[in-house]
Amino acid sequence: MRDLIDELTQIGFTEYDARVYLALLREHPATGYQISKESGVPRSMAYESLARLDGRGAVLKSVSGKITHYRPLPPDVLLARLQDEHNTRVRNLSDGLGQLYVARPEEALWSIHGRESVLPYAAEMIRSSDSELMLVLPDRDIPDLLQHLRRAFERGVKISTLLTGSAELGFGEVAYHPPRESELQKLTQSLVVIVDEREALIADGAESLIATATTNANLVLFARQFIWMELFAQRIYARIGPDLLPLLDPTDRQVLEGFSKIEGAEKI
Repeated sequence: MRDLIDELTQIGFTEYDARVYLALLREHPATGYQISKESGVPRSMAYESLARLDGRGAVLKSVSGKITHYRPLPPDVLLARLQDEHNTRVRNLSDGLGQLYVARPEEALWSIHGRESVLPYAAEMIRSSDSELMLVLPDRDIPDLLQHLRRAFERGVKISTLLTGSAELGFGEVAYHPPRESELQKLTQSLVVIVDEREALIADGAESLIATATTNANLVLFARQFIWMELFAQRIYARIGPDLLPLLDPTDRQVLEGFSKIEGAEKI
């Protein structure tokens, strides 16, 4: 019950409004007095909540003489209407705010905290791509970005991806980073998105992503070159094969031996 009250307050209900509406779902039709008893909301506050809920169309009322009964608007109807109102509000804000915002080239480094902010930013970068995307993707983040990447690929964007896990992408140039090398370079939880050689997003963090976004030309070039070299190295290794391993130093051999065990490495 506490969770439902918290969720309702997130969409504009007061706590008393939420408790009154939930009480009506359990017991209706009901008078204000009955609702007050069922919800635990003081009677005067219950009537104020009912007035607010009536004003937003969340309850229905029937007046018979001096007695008013209430019943709730069915939850699916209420939520559908609230969703429509929210979508309309977002569209209006998108139009209005978009007219005010002018993107400007900047050299600063910008920090973004939390998956709920980092992944939508990465998705918007992907949607804005014109010609090229270069990425480092952990398995964890692929489901959130896959649809946006596929659409970019379908509209002709060249996509080159270095995967640090075992998931499949299914399009573009794909290489699997050796697990041991991913551990050494601390890439196992890293997300990197570089769009059209103009902006880079570099994020890391197992629990809560922390990202840096920049259009600084030198940093974008450096990040892009890192991915390019990793893809190049995996292409070369795929050509040479395991016969090269005995010729390498033990440390290098350990890294590539990890790569040789990755199923599907030939997809490069």
